Amino acid sequence: MSENHYGFKYDEYGNTREIMVYASGAIVSSIPFVNKGTAFTNAERKRLGLEAALPPTVRTLEHQVENSMAKVNGKADPIEKFTYIRSLFDRNVTLAHALIKSDIERLMGIIYTPTVGLAVQQYSSMFRQANGLHFFPENIDRAEDVLRRYLHRDIRVAVVTDNQGILGIGDQGAGGIAICLGKLMLYTQGAGIAPWHCLPISLDVGTDNETLLSDPDYLGWRHHRLKGDEYLDFIRRFARAFRNVFPNALCQWEDFSKQNAFAIRDTYLHDLISFNDDIQGTGAITLAAILTAMKIKKSRLTEQVFLIHGAGAGGIGVADQIEAALLDEGMDEAEARARIFTLDSRGVVTSDRNIEPYKHKFAKDKNTFPWLQDQKNQTLAKVIRHAGVTVLIGTSGQGGCFTREVVHEMSANTDRPVIMPLSNPTVMAEAVPADIYAWTDGQALVATGSPFAPVTVAGKSRRTGQCNNVFVFPGMGLGVLASGAREVRPRFFTAAAHAVSECVSRAEREEGMLVPAVATLKAVSAKVALAVGMTAVAEGVDRPCVYATFQHNQDEVRMKQLISKMRWNPQYLPLVGM
Repeated sequence: MSENHYGFKYDEYGNTREIMVYASGAIVSSIPFVNKGTAFTNAERKRLGLEAALPPTVRTLEHQVENSMAKVNGKADPIEKFTYIRSLFDRNVTLAHALIKSDIERLMGIIYTPTVGLAVQQYSSMFRQANGLHFFPENIDRAEDVLRRYLHRDIRVAVVTDNQGILGIGDQGAGGIAICLGKLMLYTQGAGIAPWHCLPISLDVGTDNETLLSDPDYLGWRHHRLKGDEYLDFIRRFARAFRNVFPNALCQWEDFSKQNAFAIRDTYLHDLISFNDDIQGTGAITLAAILTAMKIKKSRLTEQVFLIHGAGAGGIGVADQIEAALLDEGMDEAEARARIFTLDSRGVVTSDRNIEPYKHKFAKDKNTFPWLQDQKNQTLAKVIRHAGVTVLIGTSGQGGCFTREVVHEMSANTDRPVIMPLSNPTVMAEAVPADIYAWTDGQALVATGSPFAPVTVAGKSRRTGQCNNVFVFPGMGLGVLASGAREVRPRFFTAAAHAVSECVSRAEREEGMLVPAVATLKAVSAKVALAVGMTAVAEGVDRPCVYATFQHNQDEVRMKQLISKMRWNPQYLPLVGM
């Protein structure tokens, strides 16, 4: 579809005021950003050449949402619900987002975790329409030209994956772009970044998934993954092209594997406005839950001992964020790291082992902790006992590994243990909330990575908060864009964590909830955006927002006003014809 068929007019806050349409007839209905379906007004039908192309009744957006929700509810299989919503998005972006907004708490589980994992695995077989961009070795040299085709959409956020580290299912080749699509829908829902400003990108460097390579339906680049200098050169070419075409846009790195995730994040920290959500977003939302737990326990962060079971990108990201918070509390680096233990498949990560570079930071010296010299003390339960762990975090993907014994060891160290089984999907959760509450007489403070149904504790229904990155990354993106931040600083994530924690009400804390309800996503994202924007000002990396003529002038009130006015809501916009 030619970009000459439509364009956007913005107000002083950078929000879309109206859409200019330079086409008529069937072409108009084929543009998902423009299409209103049966909601085109009579005047629009005349002006845009749609007379007789639609039935005579004009429906409201609200009526369309009701009709679409009935169709969703009529489908029993989650992947069928996913397919319907994605197909609706491909036809009518505004209606799709209005539908999701009407029940974000339920539909987020369809457009994202856990259902999106199935969509990733079935990507090639269920492919219907191209979404986003696929760069691979045979077209990466033309990346800049390809990206320039999207200049008319004023791209502000891109979610970029190399498809290797899909949470819980690993290397999924070209299918990984479905994760990017889902995350960008949540950028729109939470931060109000209009869908035409969002771009999903797959860096298809091949796959080592032999099942995909032997599948005749597989749509990705049919080669084993590039490695070493070839891989780094590919990433370098993309980063250079993206910076040249969209120098002010945010690039979110997504689902890169372990060491690549850290290396790419650090390499482009100053060259791109970028961050890695698996590392930094996971760290921030986990810290937010811990901060809330401290309010409930009436205890200090510096009094805790932390154990992270699972030393991948997410686990080390959590450790990084906890360390940053401890430093803010006045601890020195050595003291902070001494309180953070990481555990992988071989036991506690220690400095005498041959380990990946990203794990070195939190590796323990066995001379400092003599009990580590006995390999028998490296089991999860015994580490908890010897280290005196009070906060246990699971990022291992080992379903059920937080056993009754493990939980009892936690209870021996503190009256109110903080236990967070964060692995996705649900079957990989280290424990289920019902068991943790039962084994601790309801005293544990629990947050999970996957959604779980409420649990009855002491005769009362208790909602277990979902430690979902969605509470962080949309607000992070909006705060970065509004402040004009030239880079994404680590302190942005600490600020985001505090903002999320502040969104948990006193009543919720009294019921043991550690993170807000998903239904409050829009309000949480606004608070996170403001915290991030003002941190950018404090760090001296802000600049006038390039998307708005209204400026914040480093003032919190005006920053809040800009953030509020920048946000797009899923309502049909006026269409200006030829």
